[in-house]
Amino acid sequence: MLPLKSKDLLGIEHLGVDEINLILDTAESFIEVSERNIKKVPTLRGKTIINFFYEPSTRTRISFEIAAKRLSADAINFSTSTSSVSKGETLIDTVRNLEAMHSDVIVIRHSIPGAAQFIGSRLKSRIINAGDGAHEHPTQALLDMLTIRQRLNTLQNITVLIVGDISHSRVARSDIFGFLKMGAKVILCGPPTFIPVEIEKLGVEVEFNLEKAIPRADVIMMLRIQVERQFSMLIPSLREYAKFFCLTPERMKLARPGALVMHPGPINRGVELDPRVADGPYSIILDQVTNGVAVRMALLFLLAGRPGADGNPAPL
Repeated sequence: MLPLKSKDLLGIEHLGVDEINLILDTAESFIEVSERNIKKVPTLRGKTIINFFYEPSTRTRISFEIAAKRLSADAINFSTSTSSVSKGETLIDTVRNLEAMHSDVIVIRHSIPGAAQFIGSRLKSRIINAGDGAHEHPTQALLDMLTIRQRLNTLQNITVLIVGDISHSRVARSDIFGFLKMGAKVILCGPPTFIPVEIEKLGVEVEFNLEKAIPRADVIMMLRIQVERQFSMLIPSLREYAKFFCLTPERMKLARPGALVMHPGPINRGVELDPRVADGPYSIILDQVTNGVAVRMALLFLLAGRPGADGNPAPL
């Protein structure tokens, strides 16, 4: 089995199908670790993982920290509010200092698209993109693919409906790249102001009527409105949005038997997702969270602990 081609994970767009399958298969093997009484293996003992988050995060940051610790690595959380960043230190100076302390992997979340690629091209340390602006969020797409594959046993010839603020969503971009590569069909749905112009050129379909889109989907991925990335309100009101695009129990009656409901979080209950649906039998949202740890364990192993990653065999 060949390793990942790059020292970094910067996005889904440039990953090959074999690389995606390698990550998902490796993640499957790590799920069992989290189910043990003692949730730890020595795979990355002696390695240092730095979680370098310029933006707030709950699931992604904590799951990376848990993943590192379950692999016996030293995990360090970087806070910009208590660092020299608050004094005006540049991004590149900050990460070069982190690398000078012999960090093995830097996990970065930043508000600027391309930030992960910018530092990845300038450092020897391995870089994992934990979300860069409205560009990509590759680890979220990988855990989404793993969760669907567990439930449906395949990613080929299924239809994934992504609903919401597509224009400002890094999750949507990574999911589109990933699902299309793996042979799925993707339908996007939302108000016209939330759908990028000419996005059909990526190979997706656009539908503005949620009731028409739901019956065609095997998976319904709901997205929150990215208010923090909008320079002006692109809808009349949240109430108006919910009227047409909130996934309610009534709308779920249109869905295929066995359809899956997903959300990358955080959920705005009552806006894009009715609480009865979020907590109902269709929902696999908490499975996504669980699988996030396994996917991030797999990536840390493949980038820092796999034989050949640093010239030495991985510890057993």
